[in-house]
Amino acid sequence: MALPKILQPSLTPDELTFLAEEERIDIVPLFSMTRVRLLGGIYGPFTPPSTATVPVWLALSLKRKRKARIVPPTWLNIESLQSLLSEEKTNAESFQRLPKRFIEISKVLLDVAPDDLQSPSTLRSLLKDLREVRQAKIRLGLQSEGVMRGSYLQVTNLTPLELTELKPFLVKAMGMMQALEPKREEEGEEGLGEYSQA
Repeated sequence: MALPKILQPSLTPDELTFLAEEERIDIVPLFSMTRVRLLGGIYGPFTPPSTATVPVWLALSLKRKRKARIVPPTWLNIESLQSLLSEEKTNAESFQRLPKRFIEISKVLLDVAPDDLQSPSTLRSLLKDLREVRQAKIRLGLQSEGVMRGSYLQVTNLTPLELTELKPFLVKAMGMMQALEPKREEEGEEGLGEYSQA
């Protein structure tokens, strides 16, 4: 049974991870098989040592069964993450563009397939640092004068998970700020009221 709308402020991190598992990723199969038709599409052929592109959920399933090795995305390596972290730190005004499901995919790959990744402990540390830098920017953005006046918050290049974490606070804060602003009546409406009485 679905929850009422009032109890569904936004998607949960688990729901976002579920959606992220539809993204495509390369694997090196450890078995041979012709094409296979699934609800999401046709995948294969699976012939080692050639790579095959499949959804993340299928890659994780095959990895758990020791039927495939996952090829990490190009952005999930130490050099790329160090570069992203450096750019994120130097540019305090905006957020770096990351892959859409960056956080969710990196988490499931580190949990399920750490042996397929280059130095998983270093990757975890870099991902944590990158996440903390971005969260600090969000906090600073929320304290800026533009947000305090109720005008805007720069959210360009935030990932869906970051937006989901921000949404409940932002909706509540903006509602409270709107309630605190004095009600302004339109000048034209006041003028019409005077003429209609005459």
